[in-house]
Amino acid sequence: MTEENKTRVLIVDDVTETRENIRKILQFESDIEVIGVAGTGAEAVQLSKELGPDVILMDINMPDMDGITATERIKAESPAIQIVILSVQNDANYMRQAMLAGVRDYLAKPPDMAELVGAIRRAGVKAREELFKEYTTKAAAQASKVATGKLASEPIELGRIITIHSPKGGVGGTTIAANLGVALKSKNKSVIVVDGRLQYGDLGLYFNLKGRTNILDLAQRGDELDTDLISEVVLKHEETGVDILTAPQRPEQAEEITSAQFSQVLKQLRKLYSFVVVDSDSTLSETSLAAIDISDLLVLVTSQDITSIKNVRLFFDLADAIGISRHQIVLVLNRFDKSRRITPERIEEISNQKVDVSIPLDEKYVVRAMERGTPFVLQVKSAPVSKAIFLLASGIKKRLASMLEEQE
Repeated sequence: MTEENKTRVLIVDDVTETRENIRKILQFESDIEVIGVAGTGAEAVQLSKELGPDVILMDINMPDMDGITATERIKAESPAIQIVILSVQNDANYMRQAMLAGVRDYLAKPPDMAELVGAIRRAGVKAREELFKEYTTKAAAQASKVATGKLASEPIELGRIITIHSPKGGVGGTTIAANLGVALKSKNKSVIVVDGRLQYGDLGLYFNLKGRTNILDLAQRGDELDTDLISEVVLKHEETGVDILTAPQRPEQAEEITSAQFSQVLKQLRKLYSFVVVDSDSTLSETSLAAIDISDLLVLVTSQDITSIKNVRLFFDLADAIGISRHQIVLVLNRFDKSRRITPERIEEISNQKVDVSIPLDEKYVVRAMERGTPFVLQVKSAPVSKAIFLLASGIKKRLASMLEEQE
């Protein structure tokens, strides 16, 4: 069963034991995948936007926002998502309110597992039907605009460029870029990860991908870049749906790509993808500066090493001098080891910048995943190192949203 054919489920209940019991039971269904859990109605609304589930199992009685109100807000934002209510309330009035809010099914607690699985499968089919209707409706509208010549006068909604940069090599920037790309991907958000380490990039190894095409095939055809050409060049990671644009096969070929060409490729990619994640060179080369210059957000990576912290402080001095807003920079402490003397608080003092996320040292999972060519967030979602990456992805989305509100 491929990931695309599975019904993606979000479980919402304020009782941890209930959430876990349902999750454990559903993990034995090969065509159902639990992609998240929420303990409140407000959290359900937020996660529905971030994760894009097919089906939400929703409790009614929750302390902050009841399940019916949460359903109304979710359906208003994402009509294709199907809601299955689970409640001890077997009152006809509750059922009527739930159905008016857009609920697909209403099951009493505790649910019969066969009945629950059947309801999820039916709701999953309905969700895919609704998504197909949305797609065909948008496609028809797009075709109509093209036919009437109205498309060219309307602005294109651009994706966001997020550059991962560390002023010191060897601190795990590529690992973060690969796993962040997977964490940002959802049903409604497309992602491409670009290997900006043009001389010795090895991003493809993190996804166990190798192809004959790479960024060089796009860089020298700037005027011809279109959807078809880009689709032929990028590598597709089937398990996650994330696309990869690898570095040139030989180090000397990096010299054939100018900063203007690199920038042009990124600008074109942002027209096609929701998120363009760039794994930048650790030096301030012309191409890395080009990526930083057009990025919406810069993820600056440090470790607890003195030289890494010193270089990060120097980078912030440079950023202040050339006008890069501190609000555009997300500071990440990678391979955080609590036993070491330098704390996140000390790094904040030195850099005069808040450490947004600390990713714990976890060589067991990280090294094993890299050797297998599989992002570790796929293998061990519950591990602290994976949770930190998902926290980073969530923080990035919130930062970008707040920046957009400020612009408006």
